[in-house]
Amino acid sequence: MPKHRLAAMMLPFPLLLAACSPTGEDPDDANSLPLVVTTFSILADITEEIGGERIEVRSITPVGAEVHEYDPTPSDVQAAADADLVIENGLWLEAWFGQFIAHSEAPTAIASEGIDARPITRLPNHPDDPGEAEDLPLDPHGWISPVQSQTYVDNIEAALAELSPDDAEYFAQNADAYRTELEQIAESAKERAAEHSAAILVTCEGAFGYLADDLGLDEHYLWPLNAESEGTPQQAEAQIRFVEEHGVETIFCESTVNDSAQRQVAETTGAELAGPLYVDSLTDSDGPAPTHLELLEHTIDTILGAHE
Repeated sequence: MPKHRLAAMMLPFPLLLAACSPTGEDPDDANSLPLVVTTFSILADITEEIGGERIEVRSITPVGAEVHEYDPTPSDVQAAADADLVIENGLWLEAWFGQFIAHSEAPTAIASEGIDARPITRLPNHPDDPGEAEDLPLDPHGWISPVQSQTYVDNIEAALAELSPDDAEYFAQNADAYRTELEQIAESAKERAAEHSAAILVTCEGAFGYLADDLGLDEHYLWPLNAESEGTPQQAEAQIRFVEEHGVETIFCESTVNDSAQRQVAETTGAELAGPLYVDSLTDSDGPAPTHLELLEHTIDTILGAHE
């Protein structure tokens, strides 16, 4: 299978577009590849794996950045204007997407469309309890599950085939190979997790519900979705009570957030703070999660390895 690998916006979008310089090849050049812009690095990697050498891919959110409340830069806006296709996650992951895409004429594809979307788990007596089940937001982190990720592959393959119909068979071959690897990861993880059915996944963000479902694990978190109100004293107190009441020995936090509140939980309860887990971003090539598949394997191994 082929392998390829914020500043505040102080001016109105039209002025930003006017101020940006051209970014490269003439789009009318017959030798130029279609430009596909994705909202974050994980979607970019999946798209590169399926598109291979037939497309050019750019991620708006850089490696290591927090995707939920990212502020697109002028060059990001220009990339959207130059794009032949823009791929977003959807499910309100990218709170900034509507304004970002407003000045682009490129078609958009929603990578998460059709997944078995789950609500953020409601935690009793939690300070972020959003209310009754019907009022809960849907969890946007479907890519963290090797099972749900197969729908991402389906959607991206279809979008690329529509963009470049002559390459549809090539995209299909790459997508089939990718789905096979996802199926292998899912099967291996399920077999391994069967030995740890009593384990509880305790994290900073409630971003691992789909993966917890795959692994048959219960979960608890400090906050439901990354936002401004992260790591409050009330959230930490609720986590401390849960860890102590359930005898949780290992807790985790994610690579793109401040782990100070979770460190407080660990210090107070004696639980080990392991990880970090990777969910919202890949790492650089020399890190443990430079691709989506490696991110899945590393995160699953980190979670299950802590209970062995």
